Amino acid sequence: MLNLVRPSGGSLFLFGEGCSRVSKKNGHRIGSVIETPAFYENLTAKENLEILARLWGRHRRDTIEYALSSMNLDKEGRKLFREYSLGMKQRLGLAAAVMHEPELLVLDEPMNGLDPVGIYETRKYFLQLCREKGTTIFISSHVLNEIEQLADVIGVMNNGKLLEETTIQELYGSRRRYAEFTVSDVNKAALVLERTFGISDYVIAGSSRLRLYENIDSRADINGAFVKEGIFVADIRVEAGKLEDYFTDLVGGAGNG
Repeated sequence: MLNLVRPSGGSLFLFGEGCSRVSKKNGHRIGSVIETPAFYENLTAKENLEILARLWGRHRRDTIEYALSSMNLDKEGRKLFREYSLGMKQRLGLAAAVMHEPELLVLDEPMNGLDPVGIYETRKYFLQLCREKGTTIFISSHVLNEIEQLADVIGVMNNGKLLEETTIQELYGSRRRYAEFTVSDVNKAALVLERTFGISDYVIAGSSRLRLYENIDSRADINGAFVKEGIFVADIRVEAGKLEDYFTDLVGGAGNG
């Protein structure tokens, strides 16, 4: 979509047109952040965006101020790009991507380097773009928790292939509820489930986590039995299957993704 590489196969349907490459006319309708944003090290954020604005040639009068304000960089007027932190560089990359108000945003790990406040504000801004301006956003990311809070449609890719695509509503509708216990000894806890409660529908989800898919409402009694057997229970929570579980189910164990 960005004309960075030529496709080896398949087809592209963009802005109502089928094409092999995006035309210059439609290129102005796309914004992007791919990997690490690159700017002139000896210029300020405003000076860097002024260069891009002249190159694009299509922008509103207050476009630079709008972009910097959107990413909370409007108070960094004198600081040079080389003095920016990783998070500030990422925010300037996002500002450059949205300054011409594109209809489509293509973002690769857009939260990279941002602090928790920056992540929250950027997420809020993305949702605002979608709801108020109708912007379509493609995000590629391994931070599944962030994707879960942003995406309407999720596609899982592995080794260059799309394994599955679904809406977030369908995902939650198909994932079972479970009670997750964080315990000091998962193997001993599993024996208690089987011998004391006759429960077999559970999985060991890590070195200290156990997920129970039946008798969820009996978790207080189960907790009491664990404690009686000398098993320390650090946490109990009831959840539906998350995107992380969905992803793991599709791609398998470590080494994939």
